[in-house]
Amino acid sequence: MFGRPAFGLAEVTWRWSVGLAAWLLLAFFLAEYLDSLTVSRTDLFLLKTRHPALILRAMLHVFQGSGARLVEGFVVLAVCLTILWIVIAALGRAATVKALVGHFRDMGASRREAKATPQWRMRALLGLNFFRAAAFLAAIVGCLAPLLALRTFREHVSSGNGVLVLIVVVVLVGWAWSTVNWFLSLAALLVVSRGQDTFGAMAAAVDLCRDRPGAVFAVGTWFGLAHLGGFTIATFFALFSLGLLRALHPAVGLVGVLLVTLVYFGLADFLYIGRLAAYLAILEFPAPPATTSLQPSGPVGGLHSAIIQPDGAIDRDELILSDRPAPA
Repeated sequence: MFGRPAFGLAEVTWRWSVGLAAWLLLAFFLAEYLDSLTVSRTDLFLLKTRHPALILRAMLHVFQGSGARLVEGFVVLAVCLTILWIVIAALGRAATVKALVGHFRDMGASRREAKATPQWRMRALLGLNFFRAAAFLAAIVGCLAPLLALRTFREHVSSGNGVLVLIVVVVLVGWAWSTVNWFLSLAALLVVSRGQDTFGAMAAAVDLCRDRPGAVFAVGTWFGLAHLGGFTIATFFALFSLGLLRALHPAVGLVGVLLVTLVYFGLADFLYIGRLAAYLAILEFPAPPATTSLQPSGPVGGLHSAIIQPDGAIDRDELILSDRPAPA
């Protein structure tokens, strides 16, 4: 992260490119949708009155009948952005992980442990990203399902119990989605570094967590704590910037919040590429095999092995332990 910042800058570049494209498409979509609305003279007159009730009535009349068009346009936009993310994320992840693998392989070559880079296919990364998008869609459906259920059975469930059920379901769904997303992101490393296919990379990720649980848990814990610390500091500075809205010009506070948000996102991307590098280090430099016993070397070791037999018996021919007198 600090010695080779180019890796973090590459991660920031492709992630922020996708994010900028998404925000621009969303802005164009909203502009086209608002341009398609019809505002009559009566609605315009009610909007100019600045009375809350009259403004609300005018807005309801303007947006009446446009809900289906809004939903259709949003679905098309979501599908296009998902396809864009699947392709660009596969290309970006392939570039960053390939560079990281080359970096660690060069380190291994300097230690006379060079490994040949296996052949891998882009469709494996595309498959993993497709499953990540499907998991995100399933998480959204899982969070919306309690709302529909509570709306259907609102006469039989109190508001307090409904909110409690909604919070529990959202927390469980969010935890399940984050776990699946983490496994799929870890599997992307195995596609590039080991040449696995989509399902083979998933199985290899599970095997890695089973074989090296301590190392994997340590990486996730320390980088998670660092991410939490960065989020806490960014939240503090964002609230401080919002507090300046009354003392200074509102634009200054908004610019401060925007800068803090961008710095936090950049830090999060650097931490993410650092976490990937740590997992790759676990893959490229496995732990040394554990030794079951230590055998002394030298004259003492030879004497020990001569005295103690493999079956645990004592060698009576040794003069040290023999009860017969030594010859003159």
